[in-house]
Amino acid sequence: MSIRVVVADDQTAVREGLALMLSLLDDVEVVGEAADGEAALDLVAEHGPDVVLMDLRMPRMDGVSATGQIRARFPQTRVVVLTTFADDDHILSALQAGALGYLTKDAGRVQIAQAVRAAAAGQSVLDPQVQQRLLAAAVQGSPAPAPADDGLTAREREVLSLIATGLSNREIAERLYVTEVTVKSHINRLFAKIGVRDRAQAVRYAYERGLAS
Repeated sequence: MSIRVVVADDQTAVREGLALMLSLLDDVEVVGEAADGEAALDLVAEHGPDVVLMDLRMPRMDGVSATGQIRARFPQTRVVVLTTFADDDHILSALQAGALGYLTKDAGRVQIAQAVRAAAAGQSVLDPQVQQRLLAAAVQGSPAPAPADDGLTAREREVLSLIATGLSNREIAERLYVTEVTVKSHINRLFAKIGVRDRAQAVRYAYERGLAS
């Protein structure tokens, strides 16, 4: 079954280029293109896509506002931000609004495709530059680690620490000599215990609690 995607970007050439690139993938179907946040919201309401590839700076309604409304009204649709902006304000605002992934427009075709597939599966993908800025902001906002009273087991803490280093589920499984299914089970349990919904929030939690460096 194809991953249904809406592309939102106010630059026509960029939007059409992304739509063409994604349409060439065997497992992706582009169901709409939007030139602003309001149009993106309308297309989500009409088509119920799996993923929206979202720019941030757009007229009428920006990408952060559109992301927040999409996540509130259509929680089954995941948002991946693709933008030229990688400053703390834009990154944190987008993630707080509910974006599951955040890439800069330096990302290549393979990375964008991976981010769309990951988002459709409920997994977060962050550009390496974005992840570093996010982690730096988390560290600056947390001068001292909070007490470890979250009920995580030693193995769950180990998995969380590996998530914070940027490893994928497969890489964590290889590191711990377990299956990916086992890793996913650990992740689901630790997410529930610490009250986060995606890897980006888990990374911030790990740094705030001193579980990563």
